[in-house]
Amino acid sequence: MKKVLFSATVDSHILQFHLPYLKLFKENGYEVHVATNGDKNIPYCDRKYIIPFERSPFKINNLRAVSKLKNVIEKEKYDIIHTHTPMGAVVTRLSAKNVRKKYQTRVIYTAHGFHFFKGAPLKNWLLYYPVEKILSYITDDIITINLEDYDFAQKKLNCKNIHYVPGVGVDALKFNNTLSEEEIRTMKKELDIASKDFVIIYVAELNNGKNQYMIIRTLKNIINDGFENIKLLLPGIDSSKGRVKEYVKNLGLEKFVNIMGYRKDIPKLFAISDLSISCSKREGLPVNLIEAGMARKAEVATDCRGNRDLIKNGENGYIVKIDDDDNMKLKIEELMQDKEKLNSMGEKNFHMMQKYELKNIIEKMKKIYDL
Repeated sequence: MKKVLFSATVDSHILQFHLPYLKLFKENGYEVHVATNGDKNIPYCDRKYIIPFERSPFKINNLRAVSKLKNVIEKEKYDIIHTHTPMGAVVTRLSAKNVRKKYQTRVIYTAHGFHFFKGAPLKNWLLYYPVEKILSYITDDIITINLEDYDFAQKKLNCKNIHYVPGVGVDALKFNNTLSEEEIRTMKKELDIASKDFVIIYVAELNNGKNQYMIIRTLKNIINDGFENIKLLLPGIDSSKGRVKEYVKNLGLEKFVNIMGYRKDIPKLFAISDLSISCSKREGLPVNLIEAGMARKAEVATDCRGNRDLIKNGENGYIVKIDDDDNMKLKIEELMQDKEKLNSMGEKNFHMMQKYELKNIIEKMKKIYDL
């Protein structure tokens, strides 16, 4: 029986993005293995290996991870290894270096957004680019998920097969608004949202890279302009150690901002929202923007890699410069006051996001996997 190994630093990456592909391999007669630094149960997985991957490149555990994973790979003799996440991919490709020729194992790496990009700090270029350059020699296929990375990889990396696949795919059916008016009213009441409130949503982990501070400052400015019937929803794991919540408190915005933590009902939250926001400083290809499009929401997003692939300025939303609070305020206020434009942009966004639907991405991946 043929075997495939999926690897990533943590379980959550596999669980959130790659279950359809594990299922795809199972349906095609493969034995499916997963290697992560975690002990969660993974559907469609026949064997799970716990490898001490660390996110930081400076942790000694990554050397132990190379040794442990190398032994696994030598023993299992995989036909395909598909690796994800920066350090998971570094460790995996080093571990698989010898088996590519020895057992004709095919090593595939999906770059979910290179750490080096236009405007990235110099330290990112000095640390991550040389590593990717060297490892590209021992990678059979590199998959990029945005056009900036694809262009760069084609020009600068030494891998025979470089592909552009727009993301991991989103199940459009989950985001069809099937909530009744009564269900919407009930959910808004539970979240202390008045019927006349304009609801803004930013689905993202709370951290510096996602830059929630920008929309919080912008919200303060919008309220100062007299638009007080407004609510901001911030669903996502809080990796800011409470700093975002403290920032909201310091600006006196507690009654306007709902820091929600991890939520499993994102489609329902989109259904009760009017506008989707992204203030991110960098992205690979942001799933939250694709999901908002599937939910027929217009978007205001920052001008960064990944966001630029999805938002065409003035068509399905607006692009503003990172930390340009004034311009973000103007665009939001414009859409708050022009419901016709808000709705037409949302409809346009829905049609533009169809290329990112899961079934379309799976077809592209089947060709790469040769299934």
